[in-house]
Amino acid sequence: MRTTVGIIGAGPAGLLLARLLHNAGIDSVVLESRDRDYVERRQRAGILEQGTAEVLRAAGAGARMDREGLRHDGIELRFDRRRHRVDFPALTGGRSVMVYAQTEVCKDLIALQLREGGPLLFEAEALAVEDAGTDTPRVRFRHQDREDVLECAYVVGCDGFWGVARQAIPAALTQVFERTYPFGWLGILADVPPSHDELVYARHDRGFALLSMRSPSVSRLYLQVPDGTDAGAWSDEEIWDELERRFETADDWRLERGPITQKSVTPMRSYVHEPMRHGRLFLAGDAAHIVPPTGAKGLNLAVGDVVTFARALIHQQETGSPELLDAYSRTCLRRVWQAERFSYDMTTLLHRTPDASPFDDRLQLARLERIASSRAAETDLAEGYTGFPFG
Repeated sequence: MRTTVGIIGAGPAGLLLARLLHNAGIDSVVLESRDRDYVERRQRAGILEQGTAEVLRAAGAGARMDREGLRHDGIELRFDRRRHRVDFPALTGGRSVMVYAQTEVCKDLIALQLREGGPLLFEAEALAVEDAGTDTPRVRFRHQDREDVLECAYVVGCDGFWGVARQAIPAALTQVFERTYPFGWLGILADVPPSHDELVYARHDRGFALLSMRSPSVSRLYLQVPDGTDAGAWSDEEIWDELERRFETADDWRLERGPITQKSVTPMRSYVHEPMRHGRLFLAGDAAHIVPPTGAKGLNLAVGDVVTFARALIHQQETGSPELLDAYSRTCLRRVWQAERFSYDMTTLLHRTPDASPFDDRLQLARLERIASSRAAETDLAEGYTGFPFG
């Protein structure tokens, strides 16, 4: 099997890249180790930056997002039983975000790819990327109980942290930067309308809490819990009680409860692999970088990576110049490190570490007071949350 761009992974990054290349007349093949049902059901991110939403529209994948997604013009910060709203459009010249689940993005892009695009092979496990440093890289994969080889001009690894793409970059050429956090998020999906019309980020002495949503009738909520927590150890009632404590305000706001349909625990880490390119192999998304979910940056960073690659490849085909492809890693990493910085700032602003001292607690509150009282500090948060420019 032969193609111009071999894409490993049919998450939103790999699927969007296939769509961008198709629209530019460049052929690709997407290999996905899981089946279609799994890809369309796995719960991940739900916040799309304005730039991500614009890219999906331009790619022809934004119609359902615009019908069913929820535009949000701000978030609410809670601390000391107080509420402070951050108004995105007023602080950023009109920018906003869209609440639209990653599962729905994947459904839209899969439907387009199967109808109009090149091959999308589910249950096709990539085994190795070979000859990445040459002009003829190959992806060895297993599909329908037999091994095959995908010969490519380029390979883009959108296969996540545990995928094979990154392993093809020689260790002697790489640097890894990472931080692990001593807590995670206990996340739930609940069949109950959201208790607020925008996301609520709550800092509390008992730990962080987040009120989010997937639709007008489905709430997504999170609790900070110790690292290694078993989601099954928490009863539904205990979860709602703890959420109620952490979201408490001095006014008459109330948290609505409902049936919990899913529980899971997400570990928290920051990770960057440099470089993001080796020869004809390019890394994108979680294959190259991970951010704690506090800043809602993971999916959006992945979109930035594949937009950068697609623009660079199109530029080479139109001009013959490899300049943008050669700059891929540097270009992406500038944006990646800004998102890492923002996500780290949001995480340390709102989460309480197990060894936090009274001094640490007062510093957190002082930082939140600064955001609530300074337009400059509030603008910095709003600009980071709504997204850094692609490229």
